[in-house]
Amino acid sequence: MDTLNPNWFLRARLKTRQLLLLIALDEQRNIHRAAEALHMTQPAASKQIKDLEEMLDVKLFERLPRGMEPTLFGETMIRHARMALTSLSLAHDDVLALKSGLVGQVEVGVIMTPAMSLLPKAIARVKQQAPLLRIGVQLEPSNTLLDMLERGTLDFMIGRILERDNSSRLIYEELTEEPACAVARIGHPLEKAQGLTLKDLAGYPWVLPPQGGILRHRVDMMFRRAGLEPPANTVDTTALLLITALLQQTDTLHVMPVDVARYYQSLNVLTILPIELPFKMDAFGIIRQQDHLLSPGANLLLAAVRSAAKEVY
Repeated sequence: MDTLNPNWFLRARLKTRQLLLLIALDEQRNIHRAAEALHMTQPAASKQIKDLEEMLDVKLFERLPRGMEPTLFGETMIRHARMALTSLSLAHDDVLALKSGLVGQVEVGVIMTPAMSLLPKAIARVKQQAPLLRIGVQLEPSNTLLDMLERGTLDFMIGRILERDNSSRLIYEELTEEPACAVARIGHPLEKAQGLTLKDLAGYPWVLPPQGGILRHRVDMMFRRAGLEPPANTVDTTALLLITALLQQTDTLHVMPVDVARYYQSLNVLTILPIELPFKMDAFGIIRQQDHLLSPGANLLLAAVRSAAKEVY
């Protein structure tokens, strides 16, 4: 039998009882106690394991005087049996959730720009269809969200894909590039300046992301390419509450994604300066794990994000 065929278990009529027995044997290390735990007779349990070994043409357990020890093949089958039963358990939960009008929980991570317009639009749509679905949102930088995604605490995220050891196990759907702009307080001396250039901006105090980050490097390089020294009078932070307070109380300048800046401008918190900055931040998109099965609620939110992205971007 070709056990590499993805449908081998269908042809072999693999039984859920055999998966349960593998797990019971791993826990009990004794065929009699494992059979008892599953309310089976010992001969029936022995036959189930023998059938499975014959089907795979390998020995799954070493029969020892004091019990049974899984072989390397046995350990592999036990691991997959646990995964299969967990997946079936989740399937049951998902069916119940669908029957009861899509309750449950979805956890999504998001960086700042899509948190301003894309995600709220998607959440509003989902809530119309499934008001009882609990939606948890984590607003963090991409590297933090990727760690959470890897640990399984997020269903999916909207952020930037970074060069990481595990990036081959991720699915990335790009949504849009992220243009940036310069912002200042309302009433700033440069607010209505004509023919504004980088030289006009360089002498002002700035609040910028900390040294060593991608965005800070790009801001510095933007000035250097224009033959200017990067701003020396800076406050280094990514804390948005502090940034907006500094902007409102001083003549400090800041660089932020256009979508974020438009949102704050609409609230009269700051103004976008009349200059087109010659750089863009990295594109962002939907990121999820290849082997992570999404719940119906997570799938619903994911579909709403894709739909909203077509309108927003």
